Amino acid sequence: MSGAWVRTRSELRAQRRSRPHRCWDHLLAAALWPKYDVNLGTLLRTCDAVGACLVVPRRPWIDQALARGNTLRRPSCVHRIHDPMHWLATQRDRGTAVLGVELADNAVRLGDLPAARQRTVMVLGNEGEGIPDDALPLLDTIVEIPMMGTGLSLNVAVAGSLVLYRLSGLI
Repeated sequence: MSGAWVRTRSELRAQRRSRPHRCWDHLLAAALWPKYDVNLGTLLRTCDAVGACLVVPRRPWIDQALARGNTLRRPSCVHRIHDPMHWLATQRDRGTAVLGVELADNAVRLGDLPAARQRTVMVLGNEGEGIPDDALPLLDTIVEIPMMGTGLSLNVAVAGSLVLYRLSGLI
């Protein structure tokens, strides 16, 4: 019988970075049309875990939602933008890979998605409407998370977290 090796808290801390990052700018999670503030805190936590930055629109309630949801007690990398469509178009024009998490006929299954090898923006819609139709032409790739249950989709924080881990190469 072989036992599992369990690392202590101090061993885990020693493997992680000693101070928060300023901006990795290689992998960005763009929650451009958020609907529920609780998702932003969860997504921010995942961004920190995988080395990504969070991109959010400037709305009055966003900063409060991020402050409430940031259980890390440290500053995290958050980019605030004014115009989501213009920002997305600019990212694509600069050669950034723009990937959307959405249900679509031509979507790549999450399991077939390779790790990001270039600067990548992962775009999330919201639970009600998804990614707006006028933003879809700005996506280079669409990824779908297969589901066996009766629901059509996961909430934004869970879906974004799964895709971020895949894009980061950690799973």
